[in-house]
Amino acid sequence: MFIEHRLSLFESLLIFYSKGTLLSFEFYWIINKPSLIYIKGGIVVLCIIIQFGLAAILLLFSTLAAWYEGSAILDNPWEWKYSTPFSQMMYGQVHSKSHISQLDYFVYSAKFHPFFPIIMAISSLYLLILIGYYLLKPQNKKFACFLFILGGGLFLLGCFFMDSTTTGGKIFFYIWLVSGSLCTATAITTYFQVLNRNPRR
Repeated sequence: MFIEHRLSLFESLLIFYSKGTLLSFEFYWIINKPSLIYIKGGIVVLCIIIQFGLAAILLLFSTLAAWYEGSAILDNPWEWKYSTPFSQMMYGQVHSKSHISQLDYFVYSAKFHPFFPIIMAISSLYLLILIGYYLLKPQNKKFACFLFILGGGLFLLGCFFMDSTTTGGKIFFYIWLVSGSLCTATAITTYFQVLNRNPRR
């Protein structure tokens, strides 16, 4: 086994010599640190894990903050008719605080205190794309399809905010519009890059 290892190393030396890289720093580094061929992939995975953790923490914090700010709807009965879609689906017309669903806290917060709901939306979207990238990137066509479907969903979501009269609603309309456009453009670009790399014969 020792002899086979030396022979394979000798063959590698010949290959590198033929390419003029025998004395290069990169070759010396590979010979002395063979495990470094795995470092690049490990760094990519580590970066994804760090991004995932930071985005998840940001999502959790912004969700709690938006929920707290949205609880102000309990003290604004004049908004119960316009900012409680989930409560109205469950109970019909809302007449008391006990009928208000906590999901409507986020609706109220998005309409009148949109800062933390915007962070919620962006961090959620980032997490979703990050997961799709990690799972589907090796199959670039699947990742492109994922982005295309996601972009269509974001456009559809933006339609619900198209006629909004509140500041938060207008901001969310543009967020979904821009995000959908970016996802769609990236999907098309990725798809054609795959076609150029793998032309049909």
